[in-house]
Amino acid sequence: MPKVTDLVKRLVVGRALRSTELHGQLLPKRVALPVFASDALSSVAYAPQEILVILSIAGVAAYNFSPWVAVGVVVIMLTVVASYRQNVHAYPSGGGDYEVATVNLGPNAGLTVASALLVDYVLTVAVSVANGVDYVGATIPFVATHKPLVAILIVVVLTLMNLRGIRESGIAFAVPTYLFMASVIGMILWGLFRLIVLGDQLRAPTAGFDVVPEEMDLAGFALAFLVLRAFASGCAALTGVEAISNGVPAFRKPKSRNAATTLLLMGTVAVSMFGGIIFLGLKAGVTVAEPAHVAGGLLRPDGTAVGPNYYQEPIISQVASAVFGPGTLLFILVSAVTALILFLAANTAFNGFPVLGSILAQDRYLPRQLHTRGDRLAFSNGIIILAAGAGLLIWAFDADVSKLLNLYIVGVFVSFTLSQTGMVRHWTRMLRTETDAKVRFQMMRARVINGFGGVMTGVVLVVVLITKFTHGAYIVCIAMPVLFLMMKGIRHHYDAVATELSAPEDDIDASMLPARNHAIVLVSKIHKPTLRALAYARATRPSTLEAVSVGVDPAESQRLQEEWDRRGIPVTLKILDSPYREITRPILEYVKSLRRRSPRDVVTVYIPEYVVGRWWEHLLHNQSALRLKAKLLFKPGVMVTSVPWQLQSADRVIGRVEPAAPGSVRRPYGSSSGRSGGQSKA
Repeated sequence: MPKVTDLVKRLVVGRALRSTELHGQLLPKRVALPVFASDALSSVAYAPQEILVILSIAGVAAYNFSPWVAVGVVVIMLTVVASYRQNVHAYPSGGGDYEVATVNLGPNAGLTVASALLVDYVLTVAVSVANGVDYVGATIPFVATHKPLVAILIVVVLTLMNLRGIRESGIAFAVPTYLFMASVIGMILWGLFRLIVLGDQLRAPTAGFDVVPEEMDLAGFALAFLVLRAFASGCAALTGVEAISNGVPAFRKPKSRNAATTLLLMGTVAVSMFGGIIFLGLKAGVTVAEPAHVAGGLLRPDGTAVGPNYYQEPIISQVASAVFGPGTLLFILVSAVTALILFLAANTAFNGFPVLGSILAQDRYLPRQLHTRGDRLAFSNGIIILAAGAGLLIWAFDADVSKLLNLYIVGVFVSFTLSQTGMVRHWTRMLRTETDAKVRFQMMRARVINGFGGVMTGVVLVVVLITKFTHGAYIVCIAMPVLFLMMKGIRHHYDAVATELSAPEDDIDASMLPARNHAIVLVSKIHKPTLRALAYARATRPSTLEAVSVGVDPAESQRLQEEWDRRGIPVTLKILDSPYREITRPILEYVKSLRRRSPRDVVTVYIPEYVVGRWWEHLLHNQSALRLKAKLLFKPGVMVTSVPWQLQSADRVIGRVEPAAPGSVRRPYGSSSGRSGGQSKA
């Protein structure tokens, strides 16, 4: 019942908010940081490990390259953060990379960025949740054996939280995000203190382990390719940086400055955590290997294989064990908040995807429903679509992080590269008209930053495509063009409809000239719904009015005609012959014959319909009316009007008896007769 469902909705989502309350949903910097930065911050939970995992293909000795790979990732991250600080000042409307590329490189470049970001947002949710489930599954066997189910349930929970509105979800996620930041930074500082000041030796649970290399004696191009592949995997740490530029409208004023400050804070914290974990992991002797090769390729210090039941602890857990000691309260805290932040990292996508979808819908590249805000002033339709896409990916890839990661970061570096290229053109265009020397210097500095960022991210994109294409990135390379063509098709449809429906001011459309209205009331038998439909049709003052019935049974048709005449109903009754006992076809043929005789006339068909309150009653009533309406909607010059009659069961939906309106005749509440409203005597 609507009252019950509305109550449940209010309990789950919260009270509906007025449009005027939108300003109250804007975020201060302290809340915006966990809302938009959770993805970038959480990536330090797996990006450092991915570097070591890839390098382990050549054995533990290849770990010597990891500091240089980490430095490369840090340089890229700082460059992207600096570049996006220029973006949020230049384009504060929330279009982000899509707007930058569209304005400066053209609509096709903008759609390429949009398709890349939409795919990447869906992957962000799938990867983050699946990775979080891995952490929980290490201690809860049920989760480990039902990973896809648990991951999908987590997506549902995140969806419900985001449907409550961006501010409420941000406040709910703020505490875990700040707790993660504090615990990891605290772990790094204490680890550095122990190493540098106390002179302690850190020892991870896998210190002294060895890896049987998949590839022996790598050198030259093969080794360089492996290092580049590790670099590409480590660049997963950059995912989520673009979310702030897409979410500028959600910030409090001054929006651009607050967004730029939040971006700087996020970059500083993420770089510190990423570098600290890599440094402490190497100092503590962390050893990891690809999941597919752990059992046979990872060797204990005594030379024995770890075995198929070995659980490979994530790098953060191993560093926490080395710094705080295994099983200590602080070790448990770091492990727990890391698992939690991986779940919450999906929240970045839940804020970025709906906003981007709304902008694309406003530009008519996606269905217009995505532009509409829900009860809580969130873009509810976009949130639900994102959740459905992520759930489908989790189910299709069995919540396997290693498989999903191979699809990751391709899209985000496409958007990085095109966005920075677009910003270079933006500053070049601005410099042509700017004469102030100080402003010109600032613009040239910004252009250098964006240019360097474009070159660096372009190089990374090429590396990512080369190293990850055969490992699953090809799926994204297929999905992006499909999404691109779909959005082009939607825009083409909307443009064609707009052209078709346009009404020029200096041209008189013949279809809008006065025409006669031939009204038809469909009759099956004489009862209150039929009489109401007749009364309503007469009240509209049509040019001509007749009642039409389909004669399936001659005897019934005869009785109907006799009762019609006996009652003296002042409307002509026409009974259509139906030798094959069809209802819909004779009416359609009759309407078409009227249109042929007078093409300028409008034919209005009035259909009496029952309004019922139980789901199964819908199966028992109105089926012929639904089929007929579906057919008539495609007939030009034909209008269809439903005349409802509420049965007693409809009171279950209404929940109360409405006061009688002037001119209406109400039945007593609880009686079994139909409800008569607005009926005039026929």
